[in-house]
Amino acid sequence: MEYYQILIVLLFAIAVVDLIVGVSNDAVNFLNSAIGSRVAPMRVILVVASAGILIGSAFSSGMMEVARNGLFNPSFFTFDQVLFLFLAVMLTDILLLDFYNSIGLPTSTTVSLVFEILGAAFAIGVLASLAQGFSLQDIPLGNIINFSSAITIVSGIFLSIFLAFILGSLLQHIARLAFTFSLKKSVRKYGAVFCGLSITTIIYFLLIKGAKGSALITDEQVTWIMEHTLAILLSSLAFFSILIQLMMWYTDINPLKVVVLLGTFALAMAFAGNDLVGFRLISFPWMPSPKKWLHPPGFFLPLAR
Repeated sequence: MEYYQILIVLLFAIAVVDLIVGVSNDAVNFLNSAIGSRVAPMRVILVVASAGILIGSAFSSGMMEVARNGLFNPSFFTFDQVLFLFLAVMLTDILLLDFYNSIGLPTSTTVSLVFEILGAAFAIGVLASLAQGFSLQDIPLGNIINFSSAITIVSGIFLSIFLAFILGSLLQHIARLAFTFSLKKSVRKYGAVFCGLSITTIIYFLLIKGAKGSALITDEQVTWIMEHTLAILLSSLAFFSILIQLMMWYTDINPLKVVVLLGTFALAMAFAGNDLVGFRLISFPWMPSPKKWLHPPGFFLPLAR
């Protein structure tokens, strides 16, 4: 048991380093808009982003399912093999992200994690199969990799890139048409409605879509949110539109800066939901106690559930 404990402690330490590297990689993504537009002092921006990261750590359950059993079949690996699999994933993730950061190239921590899990599961599965006497032609790859799920996940990654480009261009065009040519006059006319709609959209993705994967919300609360989604959105739109209008009347705050700052919080929260998966992998929530793994080393041994 000391052997397993040493590996888990090592995996824990590597996961912490991986988290640091991953957040440093994505910090540029969720800080560039706020810093570039100077919506607030640097200290305020960092506090808002930090709050988003802390809250986002409780909203990573959806990505956890992908990491746990969405890409490979954990029931066909022994405990030792799964430990080495995730150890390889963490080490590769640190080296890859640190290399890309060093040469100034952008990369995605989610894409890296997905393909690292696929590669590690494939390599360990093939090696273990060969050690069991399988030939290369007889290796049951279908039992190692969830091909249908993996294809769906990879397709979703490329689809998200395409949709982000199209929707980003469209929304940017609309925003520039609304505010570019006469900013002060346009903001006074319909800035409150525009900001209220933007904030409501952010709330929709953070609360409505994120509630299912949150550890901070009970099942009863999730059910209530889903049943009253339309009422929550309409109330948010009315409340924030009125609030922004009052701020414009009685303060000198630019409402567009409020939207950018809230967007920074939302981005930090979303990125944390992905990056913290690497840290949370060490908990192995889908595994039984190591005491139940004391079978002889072998491949394709079903796990006790």
